[in-house]
Amino acid sequence: MYQPRLETLPREELEKLQLKRLRATIAHIKANNARYAAHLGEVEPEDIRHLSDVKNLPFITKDDLREAYPLGLACAPKEDFVRFHMSSGTTGTPVINPFTRADVEQWAEIMARCLSAATLSYKDVLQITPGFGLFNGGFGFHYGAERIGCFVIPIGPGRTLMQLKFMRDFGTTALAAISSYPLRLIEVAKAEGFDLRQTKLRVGVFGAEVWSDETRKFIEREMGIETFDIIGMTETGGVGLGIDCVAHEGLHVWEDHYLVEIVDPETGEPLPDGEEGEMVVTTLTREGLPLIRYRTRDITRVVSRGRCSCGRTMLRLARIKGRTDDMLKVKGVNFYPRQIEEILMRHPEVLPDYLIRLGKTAGKDFIEILVESRTLDETLKKRLEDEIYNFLGFRAKVVLLPEGKLPRREGKAVRVERVEE
Repeated sequence: MYQPRLETLPREELEKLQLKRLRATIAHIKANNARYAAHLGEVEPEDIRHLSDVKNLPFITKDDLREAYPLGLACAPKEDFVRFHMSSGTTGTPVINPFTRADVEQWAEIMARCLSAATLSYKDVLQITPGFGLFNGGFGFHYGAERIGCFVIPIGPGRTLMQLKFMRDFGTTALAAISSYPLRLIEVAKAEGFDLRQTKLRVGVFGAEVWSDETRKFIEREMGIETFDIIGMTETGGVGLGIDCVAHEGLHVWEDHYLVEIVDPETGEPLPDGEEGEMVVTTLTREGLPLIRYRTRDITRVVSRGRCSCGRTMLRLARIKGRTDDMLKVKGVNFYPRQIEEILMRHPEVLPDYLIRLGKTAGKDFIEILVESRTLDETLKKRLEDEIYNFLGFRAKVVLLPEGKLPRREGKAVRVERVEE
């Protein structure tokens, strides 16, 4: 552990610290931004007597942050900011998160915890493939690695042949990436006759996209590594909100920095532990853009608030199932792309590249799943179609394609295409 005392705080002590920091965050907002204070209403810090009282505060959404572009909800003077990162959306209006020096230090601290949970130490060589720019990933990994003393290869995204060369020549032991990038590395390594298992690579820390347990097993098998699922987002301060540990029994959230709720996506009402819903995050230590009850749209559930076998006491969440805005509906059935991926990847013949095409033809819903496969026989096609029907309740047309037929792109994988016929 990077900070054993803090990461193993007894639940009672942890919740007292959360309550203290929640009140301080509300006071910070009220003292520094009248617009934000008006959004919170008449609540005062002393009105929050229990953590459960947070439910009486209003949500904040990504649309609220977009409308405040560029610094409408910032809670520090501009001269205190050292940088900003941003998240974009379909509207084209970016969400800006300004960082004070203390925010950068907070980010480095939680990322050092994440990398330590993924078994990294000063002995490791960490190859960082997320970008170093307006999007936050590369910097977060870099700061955390500096804290624990890793040798960093700050290569950034793309240039897959160079990635493999550096991996071999510098003895990379750990890889940081968006979760679809290892699939590209595996594909290129195979084409180049590069044996990933003959490198020193032992750990992968992957996130930024929803990826199934089946895809995880595929990556681990093909690369000969142990993988760790990391979560976080620009709005809450960047990658590093949480990660799974060597027990792989849920994602530890750093609760001394974040208060997490699970709510009903439709009603916004809090849900009991164990029930699946939308994750809502309140930041407890951010200065530049503190967030009260931010609706992340991520779907998950609380696995446990008890002590993990790794010794940490921070709550554990289930791996992200999808996002509320990723939910698809066809023939009256709601589902997430990850559920399709789970079905496909149970079959060893199937490769991890697929595309869900859906829309209407002659006024009726249709869904077609293009998937690359090592074998193109009709038996596999029918088996996949039957399993999709049995598990999800609708009929989909499966089209098997040879390896490499689906288009590749840099950055996050495109899994869904909407069409009209």
